[in-house]
Amino acid sequence: MDNQAVKQKTSLFCADKDFYAQFFSMMGFLVLQNVITYSVNVADNVMLGSFSQTSLSAAAAVNQIQYILQQFTIMGLGEGMVILAGQYIGHNKLKETQKLYGMALAIGAAVGVLLTLALSIFPGQAVALFTKDPNIIEEGRSYIEIIRFTYLPFIISNLLLASLRSQKAVSIAFKTAIVTLVLNVCINYSLIFGHFGLPRMGIRGAAVGTITARLVEFAIIIYYCMKGHFPFFKGHHDGGKSFLIEYDIKSMFVYDASIMKSYIKVSVPCVVAGVLFSASVAIQTAIFGHISSDALAASSAAGTLFQYMKMVPIGAASASSVLISQSISRGVTPELKQKVHSLQLIFLCTGIIMGLMLLIISGPVLSFYSLTEQAAVYVKQMILIQAVIIVGTGYQMPCQVGIIRAGGDAMFTLATDLIYSWVIVIPLGLIAAFVLHQPVGVVTWCLNIDQLLKCVTNTIKVYRYTWIKKLV
Repeated sequence: MDNQAVKQKTSLFCADKDFYAQFFSMMGFLVLQNVITYSVNVADNVMLGSFSQTSLSAAAAVNQIQYILQQFTIMGLGEGMVILAGQYIGHNKLKETQKLYGMALAIGAAVGVLLTLALSIFPGQAVALFTKDPNIIEEGRSYIEIIRFTYLPFIISNLLLASLRSQKAVSIAFKTAIVTLVLNVCINYSLIFGHFGLPRMGIRGAAVGTITARLVEFAIIIYYCMKGHFPFFKGHHDGGKSFLIEYDIKSMFVYDASIMKSYIKVSVPCVVAGVLFSASVAIQTAIFGHISSDALAASSAAGTLFQYMKMVPIGAASASSVLISQSISRGVTPELKQKVHSLQLIFLCTGIIMGLMLLIISGPVLSFYSLTEQAAVYVKQMILIQAVIIVGTGYQMPCQVGIIRAGGDAMFTLATDLIYSWVIVIPLGLIAAFVLHQPVGVVTWCLNIDQLLKCVTNTIKVYRYTWIKKLV
């Protein structure tokens, strides 16, 4: 590291227009892709909310499994791969990157198979983790019988998209997401309510729509990686350029102990942090589910809106992760500091905007839900709280994931999530709900306060620059 460069004073903002162009281009595609991908599940929730509150609650409970899997795949295996691939690509180690992709896919496929088998054996027990209502458990069981087959293609698709993202190829994810959303909504509308002469299947119809969309998504991404383009999608890989890394099965699926060691070093903390965080979110859902069915339904409705707003910081984190991981080969430089300062300001501004948008759109969106009077009261309280919380999330999440973890310090993310989620948030929520018997609004604050507290911790960590770790 150049000590002289570290001492140099830097301006607050990055003057490199290409940096902003790359960041906002990637962020825009990633946000839209995440929004549309998440909308596949939301389509289920909104239509099921109109169908019956029991079906909505059952889908909400089962989708916690999907959320855990998403954290494991995208924020765990996928982000670990992006971080390490970024450093490999920065050092022009393309063959090593190719092998890294193959090993990540092999691990992900194994997890997908095991999860499918587990839910085939214990479907009812899985739903019972999130609710005690026998009607909801029975509905959730019928949903799992179909939805379980989406998990393996979901994992492979998202790991392939992460590998493309590490090469700054993001438009294919957006285009594919549009196709799968339209397909899912059409099938859901037809099968949940029994339109166009099709059977009225309720929650099982939603499951059929989701699995069809996931399989089509899987087929498109596989074809695209193999051929470098997809019929009906104009142009080739992001502007007609060939892939930086070739998706050749024989070259990819080659075990390399040194690469696996590096991947484990960076991905295990990412996986554990993602699973622990998502498990804490699942426990939060279970807390509301054990308070009352009204609280669970309100949590599902409010949580859907919050997750939509959260797609912006997730996209910002993913975009900055690619740029930061490929920019740290020279250590702490004035240019790197400028980029970090600029990103932090962008993160804060997006958080504020998301909070305002949440308040604006909540009324019209919630009007589509068929909620009881008590559930409607709960959901209004939750939205007001989440409008504040999203400001903290919009800043701290991209700082933690897109800067600190992307720089190679995955252990900090693990320690932060472990302490805040499992030492502070979960105990506070349990005590507030079942010991002190506090109102739902107070419980909601207890279960989300970490999003504000992390702002302080992550800001201090960013400015110390101890998060730069050379993994290659």
